[in-house]
Amino acid sequence: MKRKRRSLREYSPRDLLVVGLPLLVLVIAGFWFASRFIQPAPPDTLLISTGGEGGAYQRFGAVYKDVLARYNVTLVEQPSAGSLENLARLRDPDQHIDAAFIQGGTARLQEDDALLSLGSLYHEPLWIFYRAELGTPTRIADLKGKRVAIGGAGSGTHHLARELLFINQIDDKNTRLIEQGGLGLAQAFADKRIDAAFIVGPTQSAAVWTLLHTPGIKLMNLVHAEAYTRQFPYLGKLVLPRGAIDMAADLPRTDIELLAPMATLVVREDTHPALIDLLMQAMSEAHGGTGIFQRAGEFPHATIANGADFPLSPEAQRYYKSGRPWLQRYLPFWAATLVDRMVVMLIPLFAVLIPVMKFAPGLYNWRIKARIYRRYGELKFLEADLEADPAKLTREEWIKRVDAIEEDVNHLTMPLAFSDMLYTLRVHLGLVRKAIDKATGATTAA
Repeated sequence: MKRKRRSLREYSPRDLLVVGLPLLVLVIAGFWFASRFIQPAPPDTLLISTGGEGGAYQRFGAVYKDVLARYNVTLVEQPSAGSLENLARLRDPDQHIDAAFIQGGTARLQEDDALLSLGSLYHEPLWIFYRAELGTPTRIADLKGKRVAIGGAGSGTHHLARELLFINQIDDKNTRLIEQGGLGLAQAFADKRIDAAFIVGPTQSAAVWTLLHTPGIKLMNLVHAEAYTRQFPYLGKLVLPRGAIDMAADLPRTDIELLAPMATLVVREDTHPALIDLLMQAMSEAHGGTGIFQRAGEFPHATIANGADFPLSPEAQRYYKSGRPWLQRYLPFWAATLVDRMVVMLIPLFAVLIPVMKFAPGLYNWRIKARIYRRYGELKFLEADLEADPAKLTREEWIKRVDAIEEDVNHLTMPLAFSDMLYTLRVHLGLVRKAIDKATGATTAA
């Protein structure tokens, strides 16, 4: 049987307002409170600090830029001297930088740092090139007294070279240390302005690739590589296999032992989570392939390199565990981020609005019925007094009390839906009058 809808005339506007207004305020307060936790829309620009001209950081920054462009996010690259300058930019509140490449071992967590890591990207081998005229040096100590390029100031190469030279008792007093790096090293070797050079970067780095194929320039095989990893936990030992660079030319002609920190990507704590998700996808595309020092899918990974003390971002943790955000697998980026932001509004919907909608009709009914029940209470007390002592009042006085209750009932404003209760009460008033007539009549007769 189809239930008939009640018209608005069957309800009391005053009672609807009394019941509905506080509940409406409660619902609005719930949605307002939830809105405080809604993330703002992600910006359409992300600023990343990369590295020097021709370096790996700049190359990978260009790959990231292409990936983010597919989602209508513009990545702005800001070249730098390298890892140390990148870290300084991240820590400087006046610098508008969202993310930066950091070389493992160059960062130490500070008390006021608000930085998070997105994981390890790839091995960054330390390549020590030297002129063939030096013979076959296999120890960094063999470079004492020579002209050694140690990378530009502010670069990760410069930082690592200084640490390794220091424990080999090499400094500016006994060796000419030249702050130079990048593609200019090949020309510096050709002009015989340097005897050796430190470079940190992957094989694809333009400077590394150029020097590997430059006649008269050799790559040092570090016999103490394992020992260095014990002294500097952020370093790992790698082996460059014979022929790995050029199989036809048999380059290199022997296995070469190298040292390598890890490259990481670090973001500010306030970087928008949606942009971090995009960076994670860019990292997977840029670093997930095979290479001389890695297998397919080995990078990026969640293990934080020793010496890079920043905690892993919660968004990065979720990505390593579950992959791309679920919504982004089925919706465009803008739609996925919008839905993700608005999910928090479901909390007041289920926690406040739905319970209120179930609770409000009962509250309204209770408020209306309470008026009738109060008069029934008065009538019940009168009837109890009558039964206890009919002679307490005269018949006229008893009737007058009933009339007062009836008068009150006649002035009640009742919605049509509850009229049956009102008429039932009037019937009961008549029954009490009959009880009064019977009780007072019996008393008079006695």
